[in-house]
Amino acid sequence: MFGTVTLTLLHGLWTTFQIFILTLVFALPLGLLLGIGSASKWKPLRYLIQVFVWIIRGTPLMLQLIIIFYGPGLWLHHNIWSGNEAGRITATVVAFVINYACYFSVIFRGGIEGVPVGQREAGLVLGMTKSQIFFKITLLQMIKRVVPPMSNEIITLVKDTSLARIIAAYELTFAGYSFMKSAGLTWPLFYTGVFYLVFVGILTLLFGYIEKKLDYFR
Repeated sequence: MFGTVTLTLLHGLWTTFQIFILTLVFALPLGLLLGIGSASKWKPLRYLIQVFVWIIRGTPLMLQLIIIFYGPGLWLHHNIWSGNEAGRITATVVAFVINYACYFSVIFRGGIEGVPVGQREAGLVLGMTKSQIFFKITLLQMIKRVVPPMSNEIITLVKDTSLARIIAAYELTFAGYSFMKSAGLTWPLFYTGVFYLVFVGILTLLFGYIEKKLDYFR
């Protein structure tokens, strides 16, 4: 029985890992773009992005997931995600990318604004272009500043993947819960927690290593 539970949870863990990785791959660059846009000097763009971020951060991720998965089918009378597992995972990733990109944008914006203006001005005096200043001065220092708060959000993402079970995506928590529902067993739920702890533990060690490597500005 233990082997069956382990294999089932590993299957759920793979789905969780897919959601996690795909969310980071798309949410990090999108969050950076939103962060830059929210600090733009062009007011219409800045206000539009700030309102969008406010709406996404001010509403539950679970609600956003439900709307994104079920909404198109109700509005267009056609389920764009399809009813299979791949469609559910895709809808989950879309919802997570939008949500986490908005949270990341706030962190990125804080990191950018935290870099002293004098350093950017010094770059202009030295004849550097704005893109050179951003990539060689601002971006490098921003990365160091955003790693601690970003690590917290990324660890939260691991646990938030469990929300995918709301739309019946077979992720880790869904896999553990299925044994309680079908066989009345509760120990697989505690075993599920071990998988999350290992996942988060690996990420904690990884971010600790990254922070040490980024001590070049200290």
